[in-house]
Amino acid sequence: MSYETVIYEVNDHIAVLTYNRPEQRNAINRQMNSELHDAWQCFRDDDDAFVMVITGAGDSTFCAGWDLQDAAEWPLPDWDQYRKELYNLPGVCGYTRKVDIFKPIIAAVNGYAVAAGLETALLADIRIVAENAVFGALERRWNIVGGDGLTVRLPLVVGYARAMEMIITGRAVDAEEAEKFGLANEIVPKGRALERAMELARQIAALPQGGIRTDKESVMRHIGHTLEERLRIEAEATLSMWMRKDSHAIGAQAFKDGTRPEWPNNGL
Repeated sequence: MSYETVIYEVNDHIAVLTYNRPEQRNAINRQMNSELHDAWQCFRDDDDAFVMVITGAGDSTFCAGWDLQDAAEWPLPDWDQYRKELYNLPGVCGYTRKVDIFKPIIAAVNGYAVAAGLETALLADIRIVAENAVFGALERRWNIVGGDGLTVRLPLVVGYARAMEMIITGRAVDAEEAEKFGLANEIVPKGRALERAMELARQIAALPQGGIRTDKESVMRHIGHTLEERLRIEAEATLSMWMRKDSHAIGAQAFKDGTRPEWPNNGL
């Protein structure tokens, strides 16, 4: 796909989405927001794309959030109409409000991931973080709220107390502290985040995909439910996987025979 503010490419079952406004620190304007919505839906619907890697152009900024210079020029909407539309929007700063992608997502955080950039990083299942990365809800200083999942996803990732500290104070967190918080899965040298993320993506893409997607969907669906409801959702997801033709039988038989399983349709 060809865009002006993002780069979206798929090779060997791996999609790479690059926020490509380096002069503006990869900040999200209206055009990028629209292009992000389209790119994410392309990934969701592309049977040949197994894993997504998100990154930012350059080696200093992953995404600096909402482009406030662009936002300052937005005309005020009809608030009653906008309120009706808001709940159905894919997101104000990217594809952040939809919960319909169950393929693995890796963020190669190559620098500052602040404001909506932090919310973008929180979309990922795994965050590979360069040693120069910085995370923060820096929108605090401009009296802007985290409207793209900050208050929902950050507590799930780092816990209530640390999330509230970051949300309330707007304090920036470096890579080392982010790893302690659980916000970073792995720290790599500056300039190596994308390389390491791609290495991990290739490992994931080589696996049968059906079980991965079923388990991810189960995790995402049961958040916020009671323990009993969560166990039921997991059981239903497990049953749906078992009911697929040869879904687990091939793996079990290969294990029994000591052979390498051959998955039809990549285990889907």
